[in-house]
Amino acid sequence: MTDRRGGSRELPDTADTEALGRELAADLQAGDLVILDGPLGAGKTALTRGIGAGLGVTGRVSSPTFIIARQHASGGDERPGMIHVDAYRLADASGTATLDDLDALDLDTDLADSVVVVEWGEGVAERLTDEHLLVRLRRDDDSETRHAVWEWVST
Repeated sequence: MTDRRGGSRELPDTADTEALGRELAADLQAGDLVILDGPLGAGKTALTRGIGAGLGVTGRVSSPTFIIARQHASGGDERPGMIHVDAYRLADASGTATLDDLDALDLDTDLADSVVVVEWGEGVAERLTDEHLLVRLRRDDDSETRHAVWEWVST
């Protein structure tokens, strides 16, 4: 089980990344915002697949890069649904996601019934809630081993 305050873990393979997501999901509830930070290939979508599995959401969880946001309905048992957002394509010329584009997704409305997971959302999505879970993922250059550090951050 994970600690609501935060933690860190080495993730030797994709299955470990997904397992961490399932553990994090055990403490998530409707209204929670999860922001994933990390370079391409760091495991953001794998972690989101695990969160989706832990929440028991419906539908295949895959990168929403080209559609920007994908909604996954609750699978029942009074668990929330999940909104999976990839803010990478919302970036302006400087590489920063714009507030107007994020506002157009109307995520603050979705937060009432869902957990919102935002890849590439650091520096923009935090303003959606008073507190969010920030997960930083990194991958070793010479292996598939990833490292995760997470913490709940008040804004």
